[in-house]
This record gives sequence, C-alpha cells and structure tokens, in this order.
Amino acid sequence: MKILHFLDTVNRGGAETLVLDVCRNAEKSGIEIFFANAGGGALEEDFRNSDVKYFRLNRRLPFDPLLVSGLRKILRENGIDIIHTHQAVEGLHAVAAVFGLKTKVVLTHHGIVPDKKNLLATKFLLKRVAHNILVGRESKKTYERDFDFRFPEKTSVIYNGVDEMRLRPSRKNFREEIKISNDALLIGMVGNFYPEPRKDQMTLCRALPKIFNEMPNVRCVFAGKIFDGAEDKFNGCVQFCEANGIAEKVHFLGARNDIPDILAALDVFVCSSLAEGLPIAVNEAMLTQTPTLVSDIPPLLEASKNGEFSEVFKTQNAEELSEKVLNLLKNTKLREDLGNRALKFAKENFSIEAHLKNLKNLYEKILEKK
Repeated sequence: MKILHFLDTVNRGGAETLVLDVCRNAEKSGIEIFFANAGGGALEEDFRNSDVKYFRLNRRLPFDPLLVSGLRKILRENGIDIIHTHQAVEGLHAVAAVFGLKTKVVLTHHGIVPDKKNLLATKFLLKRVAHNILVGRESKKTYERDFDFRFPEKTSVIYNGVDEMRLRPSRKNFREEIKISNDALLIGMVGNFYPEPRKDQMTLCRALPKIFNEMPNVRCVFAGKIFDGAEDKFNGCVQFCEANGIAEKVHFLGARNDIPDILAALDVFVCSSLAEGLPIAVNEAMLTQTPTLVSDIPPLLEASKNGEFSEVFKTQNAEELSEKVLNLLKNTKLREDLGNRALKFAKENFSIEAHLKNLKNLYEKILEKK
C-alpha cells in the first residue's frame, strides 16, 4: 500500500513529531510512506532526511486551487492509495484533490481546540473522508460534548506512537548548559506557549515558590516555542517568577531540538494542561522512565490510566501541584517505581511499533472496501 501523509506546515509540535516518527519507521512495518507539506517549518530538513519520498508544495490561500492541483498530480503519478491528513486545512485540500480518483482520505483529529473557522471545516469533513482517527477515547468525548461533533461509524481510536530510538540522549550534559550541579533536583515541562487555552505553564509557575522554599536545591525548566498571540502568557510567567524572586531558579528555554537531553536530566516531568488530545510529550517522558505528574483533565487521565502510571493533580491547583512535586522529589524510591511502571505501560501502548501496527490494520480495512 502507498500512503501519503500530508501536513500544512512542519513546525515542532505533537502531530508533526508523530508523523516524522511514522516516516522514519514505516518501511519496517510494510507500509510505503510518501510525505508532502505546504508551508515548511523547523522540521523540514528532518522530513527530507527521513528516507521517504518528499514533496514540497506551497499554500498561498486559505483554500488554494493550485495546491489541490499539486496534490492531485502527486497522487496520480505515484499511485497513492490513501492520503492521511491531520487538520482541517489539509483535509479540505485532500478531499478536493481525490475527486474522481480511487484514493481515500483519512483525517486524524489531534484534540486541538479548534477556532470557529476550523470547527466548521472539520464538521464538514467528518462524513466526507474515508475514515476519522482520534488519538484517544476522551478526545472523542470532548469533541462530542464541547463542539457538538457527530462522528460517523467510520471512526477509530489509535493512540499516538513515539520512536524510542529518537529519545536516546546525546553525550552533552544539559545540566552544564543551564549551570546547575548534578546533585540539584530538576523538574520541567515540555509544551509550547499557545494563544488558545491549551497548555497551562502558569500553574506550575505558581507552584514553584513553595517548592523552592522547602527544597532550595530544586530548579525548573520550561521548553517550548512561543506562538504568535501567546506573548502575554509567556511574559506573565516570566514576570511572576521575577516578582517572586525565583527567576534565577527557572529557565525558559524556548523551542528546542534536544528534548531527549532535557528529559534525561529531569527528576520529574510535569504536564500542566487545560486541553489535550493525547500529548506526545507525556508519552516521551514515560518512555524515558521519567516520573510524570499530570493535570486531571480526561485525556491525561486516559494517558496515565487514571493515575496508575502518573501522579495526578487537580487542574490549575498550584497548591496541590506543589505538594505532589515535593512528595516525588523527597522520595527517590517512589520516583523510580513510577518511572519503571510507566515505561512498561508506554511500551505496550505508545510505542511507534504499536501505532504503526494499528495504522496498517486500519489502512488495510479501508482499502478492502474499494
């Protein structure tokens, strides 16, 4: 089977990282993958070097007939069976490009909070694609409850997958970079600053004064890009740390390409969120045996099996978050046990091998219906 994964842009984010891992590992799973994107981005060179046939297109308009034409040419010349898209703008162009062809369109819904325009476009696509994929059961419930989605029968849940090979740290010492000693304890969060209500870095910031007061040898890092429109959120976190006299213990790293090195240096990984699909960052932390602490929104409870493989705190409750962090930092055995159990769970559910196995089975079922 020949599958074209299509992304609008390839900046650093969960969906982009997932597709990159798919491209790097699909061949050994018996899937021939092609990849196209319409806007470039920070990961473009990684995709070019991922051993799949790469196509660079350009989208000049919200709906671009020239992009549709370019996609259609790729589909016909390469005998593509399925074009796999990951957001509404890609799905709209793909549905137009396959008109009159046998190529099927698949759309993955990554649990991202849609704006009004994308909400309408996604609802339009639900019954016009060959299959809808959701990254978690709770993500499906959120779409149905909060956005009045009506998913058709042709809908499946497939968990995200992570390539463990990609998570191997380099030889560099991340702690040396941020100038902290090896005996210091390090907590951190990996997540972009978005203008939409998605990540919640501020709650972790609000928890830090108590943590630092009880354990002066603790430091904290935030890794993630600041998206346009999220400058006030980022500045609010920085200003909070400065106002509370903890700025020298908190490191805002911006967008990074060395997440494995950061994870290897952490003693506790925190995912403080308001809305998620099934976050790649939590899967990555589990697969590196890093003990995780997550907010109690349903998708994160699903990712941690209701707190069996992560510690959980009440969303936006900085007091409870600080207590849970302190409990983990003070108990080495608890951290080790949580990390070990989470690793086994993640290998079974969130590895790239598990993801590709489920994808291949779904692709085969779709093509059987031709």
